[in-house]
Amino acid sequence: MDDQGQIQVNRGFRIEMSSAIGPYKGGLRFHPSVNLGILKFLAFEQVFKNALTTLPMGGGKGGSDFNPKGKSDMEVMRFCQSFMAELFRHIGPDTDVPAGDIGVGAREIGYLFGMYKKLRNEFTGVLTGKSLNWGGSLIRPEATGYGSVYFAAEMLATKGQTLEGKTCLVSGSGNVAQHTLEKLIELGAKPVTCSDSSGYIFDPEGIDRDKLAFLMTLKNVRRGRVKEFAEKFPTAAYTPVDPAEEFNPLWNHKADCAFPSATQNEINAVDAKHLVDNGIIMVCEGANMPTVPAGIDIFIEHRLLYGPGKAANAGGVSVSGLEMTQNSMRLAWTREEVDNRLRMIMKSIHHTCLAAAEQYGTPGNYMNGANIAGFVKVVDAMLDQGVV
Repeated sequence: MDDQGQIQVNRGFRIEMSSAIGPYKGGLRFHPSVNLGILKFLAFEQVFKNALTTLPMGGGKGGSDFNPKGKSDMEVMRFCQSFMAELFRHIGPDTDVPAGDIGVGAREIGYLFGMYKKLRNEFTGVLTGKSLNWGGSLIRPEATGYGSVYFAAEMLATKGQTLEGKTCLVSGSGNVAQHTLEKLIELGAKPVTCSDSSGYIFDPEGIDRDKLAFLMTLKNVRRGRVKEFAEKFPTAAYTPVDPAEEFNPLWNHKADCAFPSATQNEINAVDAKHLVDNGIIMVCEGANMPTVPAGIDIFIEHRLLYGPGKAANAGGVSVSGLEMTQNSMRLAWTREEVDNRLRMIMKSIHHTCLAAAEQYGTPGNYMNGANIAGFVKVVDAMLDQGVV
């Protein structure tokens, strides 16, 4: 029920794709674009991403076509309670452990968890992405962005390079993009872009810590648009973007590295050609499947260091798995301990992808390596467990 007392109806989903190596695990997405097909594809990808993390997690995905944008806290709360009134029958700490995704942050996880606790009369680690003071993990909000940058650093290291001094294009301005920017700045890189659904900003002087702090306040507190960033900082230029256009001008700037961190299919073949022409040496995906297949072909053909999302953005679900571990043990690890575990997991994923690519005759092809390594692990588990 909305604040005007009108009944609104949305459609919700939970896809439980595979539990061969652990409980179903994957995010909940609240966005008008959500439908059954998108969630099935994301759940399928999640199976192999989770397999790469070294943690015992299966794959799933869920969400609703509810749009939290422009809704009051009370409207979001009432929707979350309605959604959980059905979802609670299908999830549990040893069955299916949802997390946040687009449109589902700490606020939504809190409302969902509160309703689950009320309906089941139990306090269990059934959702990840919880607030710190009631079972959440340090580094969880930062994990996907941090993990993406750690993976990028490992890829560059194979060429004897580091992120120090590299100019980076970053798309998005949500959770993943913010913490990708944060870690890039920390490691000495110079990120020059960020974006939202209305357009993007380009700051040739680079986004530093002060500018990032403003962006985080703008997006997380005021829920504003990136256009205000350009109004605040005269070195930045704002360009509106029409999704119907042939290409996204964000990807048409001279740079060394690209971190697509917004949403699926944001880089098409024309964008990929622009990236190659502008001297990009590495593309590391912070979002889920942000590059269309024709774009991936261009990256591989030109021998770019290409980190596919199922490997490069596995940091988020990895720390979700670490949150599950802490909940099971009734412990809370320090920030340093979680960050160190995340770095080690991303290093392991990188090694696994590289080794699988080498073993199956496509050395240096991280996409083939990630697909093969994840698939083989899940298939072996299914074969071990017999016909069930």
